[in-house]
Amino acid sequence: MKKSTNFIAAALTAIAIFLGTNVKAQTTPASALRFGIGLEVGAPTGNAHDVSNFELGGTARLQYGLSDNLALTLTSGYYNMFGKEAGNTGIKFNSLGVVPVKAGIKAFFAQNLYFGAEVGAGFEVHTPIPGTEKSTKLILAPGIGYASKSWDVGVRYENFSGQSNNYGLIGLRVAYGFGL
Repeated sequence: MKKSTNFIAAALTAIAIFLGTNVKAQTTPASALRFGIGLEVGAPTGNAHDVSNFELGGTARLQYGLSDNLALTLTSGYYNMFGKEAGNTGIKFNSLGVVPVKAGIKAFFAQNLYFGAEVGAGFEVHTPIPGTEKSTKLILAPGIGYASKSWDVGVRYENFSGQSNNYGLIGLRVAYGFGL
């Protein structure tokens, strides 16, 4: 299951990159810088679903237009996967906190619609089980979204892998952005 999840994330990332080279939409101006602040909500998957049902976070994204339809992105922020009760024991897991640092692309395939792909590192701030070690995870995150002059709404699958503990999340990001 874990290997197939990593494969799916890698395949979607590759598709987004290849489709980005053939798109025709004129959505992001070349050589333009944009900055956006976003609210993140999501559902943890994999091992993270065992300790959490809900993720909430915030991110900042810097975007640079390479052409009228392709942009580079740099994203960081904080994700908190809130701990849930362990069975019916009355004992609650601690929250899992992650600081993502990701680089990526946005390839517009129609007016305002884009495929996105990001890769980076996720730094665990605290773990849900006391006594376990924090680690750094490889992040692969393919997604799709809608971006206007001020708003960016995207859905993605984000995979965190490494140190024999792999997990992910299905996330929604709603962001307000502006030109620099």
